[in-house]
Amino acid sequence: MKSYLSHLECTSCGKSHSHTQAIRTCPNCGKVLFARYDLPSLKREVNREVFKGRRSDMWRFYEMMPVLEEGNVVSLGEGGTPLLHAKNLGRKLGLKNLYIKDEGLNPTGSFKARGISAAVSKAKEVGQTRLTMPTAGNAGGALAAYAARGGLEAHVFMPKDAPEANKKECQALGSNLTLVDGLIGDAGRLSQEKAQKEGLFDISTLREPYRAEGKKTMALELAMDLGWRTPDAIIYPTGGGTGIVGMWKAFEELRELGWIDSPQPKFVSVQAEGCQPIVKAFHEGSNESEPWPNASTEAAGLRVPSVFADYIILRVLRETGGTAIAVSDSDMVKAMSEMGAAEGVFACPEGAATLVGLKRLLDQSFFQGSETIILMNTGSGLKYLDLLDTL
Repeated sequence: MKSYLSHLECTSCGKSHSHTQAIRTCPNCGKVLFARYDLPSLKREVNREVFKGRRSDMWRFYEMMPVLEEGNVVSLGEGGTPLLHAKNLGRKLGLKNLYIKDEGLNPTGSFKARGISAAVSKAKEVGQTRLTMPTAGNAGGALAAYAARGGLEAHVFMPKDAPEANKKECQALGSNLTLVDGLIGDAGRLSQEKAQKEGLFDISTLREPYRAEGKKTMALELAMDLGWRTPDAIIYPTGGGTGIVGMWKAFEELRELGWIDSPQPKFVSVQAEGCQPIVKAFHEGSNESEPWPNASTEAAGLRVPSVFADYIILRVLRETGGTAIAVSDSDMVKAMSEMGAAEGVFACPEGAATLVGLKRLLDQSFFQGSETIILMNTGSGLKYLDLLDTL
């Protein structure tokens, strides 16, 4: 197998950059970089059916991934998560084709495993052995795990009030954990200071090009599992939004390859009422979001007041005919039990928020009963057992 990675491209100024160097954002303008592939050659030389007979994790899509030497892949078996037909919930809601993509079955219990596996693998390939990042919780546990697996050094900066499970996970997996008074932005500043002072490589959300490449494999799996077509809608709990960006990018690549001919799904961003910068910007018609003041939510993954890739996310929502909606913490927690009792999926509050958003949008007649709709459960409810005490 070989990767068809060709270069990096800035999502704002369009400048191209080499993928052989340790790089984070565009050196010209500081915006998000996308990994680009030689898709014409890939289309000539690879048949999409080859992926079905391979390993079950996300690295089955190696040709569309950014690591050049297979020996640099740092993997714990991430990806290959089930797409579950939610017949019981669908019957209750009047939807024939409602599905749950259960990312809680990834290593470390969340979809963060995908992005961190890709980022850590590429960092290793370009010679970076000491990594750092801020996290609201789950990404920190994933970095600790993948750094341990790859023999790398991990520094994790996490708010003090992050879920207890995330703190203990980072400690048990051997990372250097720093608990921070404040939010993820405060953790980010400390992580960057540490990186500059000690020569660490910071792999913050979308401030390096490869976490999005790991997340895009969710879309590759969806397309393959649906018979090489796109769903009509994907409802996604949005903190930093790497998953929306990555999945949209993947569908664009599949369309260019001619492997799918259906349109992009409508992307729906769900945020918490106490932290909804994307929702506010979307409904105000803005192309950028403002930092959300006094961000507060029990769903740690949604407590991201400043969204670095806001301009990409908002573009995706509008271009695909999607929308953005905010839901309450109490409704999220209730939906954890509703999703679990109906479908046997123990969702994290962020994942359960998608069900709340779906019901609200059905009340607004945003969806039709025949549409294929995907709820993205981004993590396991086992990380949030304390929340269930509030029911």
